[in-house]
Amino acid sequence: MAMKSIKSIYKIGHGPSSSHTVGPYRAAGIFAGRYPEADHFRVTLYGSLAFTGEGHGTGKAILSALPGATVLFDRTTRDLPHPNTMLFEALQGDELLGVTRIFSVGGGSIRIEGETSEEEREVYPQENFTQMLDYCRSQNITLLEFISQMEGPSLRSSLAGVWEAMKDSVERGLTAEGVLPGGLNVARKAKLLYEKRCYNESADVTMNRVIAAYAYAVSEENADENIVVTSPTCGSCGVLPAVMYYMHKDRGFPEEEILDALAVAGLVGNVIRTNASISGAECGCQAEIGSACSMTAAAVATLNKLNIDQIEYAAEIAMEHNLGLTCDPVNGLVQIPCIERNAVAAMHAITAVNLSRFLYTTRKISFDDVVATMYRTGLDMDEKYRETSHGGLATIYRAGQKNTL
Repeated sequence: MAMKSIKSIYKIGHGPSSSHTVGPYRAAGIFAGRYPEADHFRVTLYGSLAFTGEGHGTGKAILSALPGATVLFDRTTRDLPHPNTMLFEALQGDELLGVTRIFSVGGGSIRIEGETSEEEREVYPQENFTQMLDYCRSQNITLLEFISQMEGPSLRSSLAGVWEAMKDSVERGLTAEGVLPGGLNVARKAKLLYEKRCYNESADVTMNRVIAAYAYAVSEENADENIVVTSPTCGSCGVLPAVMYYMHKDRGFPEEEILDALAVAGLVGNVIRTNASISGAECGCQAEIGSACSMTAAAVATLNKLNIDQIEYAAEIAMEHNLGLTCDPVNGLVQIPCIERNAVAAMHAITAVNLSRFLYTTRKISFDDVVATMYRTGLDMDEKYRETSHGGLATIYRAGQKNTL
């Protein structure tokens, strides 16, 4: 299967879930445009959208595109073609004008049953990372040169817009205070982390605290349903922006190099999306946080001018050590354990790069192998650990538990 443009990995939109808000909002807008004569719409949500859509704000997202629509949550239908399935119906009085089934396939992307969209246009003839590396070696070019050759000049301006949105989400989140919506009474912590000063704090501790603050900032903006960038999803939107903001703001890397890093990160996310999944409803949180961690590791390796093998190894380490990570959001909200996971994954990405820098000649596992493993693990995972809030922390957590800073 050939690959789509990197531009479709990064989408700017409202949180808290790319699959549950960005995708359904886009689907509703497309469907509404097809039936301007309709006086009413009915939308039925299935699978993960039905189980966690209320907590994620799926109905609210759909209603913002289809005001007055009836939104139904079908939690009984099984044997779905995708865990995030939506059935859209357009009506005029009692007459049914049209029916379309649309799937929210992860990262804000949608697939309309029986159709091929511009978003699904294939840009890369290669099917996996190994084929890309082989091509680069045969042409004696870097990954960045390869991306530019395949994508063309329009990618740069697209990434510049993505980077501006990422910076905005960090900076807004660092100044915001209060409690996140949804009833869990989770207090925002980014500002506290950022402003905290410790005597005799080592450089490593400072780095980790600041990166964590940036990750919390973006993730809390997402949980508050504000504008973020899917990277590759809303649930994992804090990882890549946090580390890129740190590398630019605190380490002095120029923005042109940050855009290069985002391009390579997007390529890694593209490989995962094509050969596995970036959807928590399909493969658990390993598909979201694991993918974001891999993308971030590849981005940092690129900033540090590491070679192709080191970049691949960094991405592989980052994914390998997120294998089996479940998606079990408490109350269906992208807060517990999602926000903390973004911060931890951001720091893990740095560690993956440090290991790859020195040990890349000893590696045994390819990035493609670990991506295939993630996908198989996700398919083997019990449904209750795939964004349904029917297992793990979502069932063990008890309301009224003290929330501390």
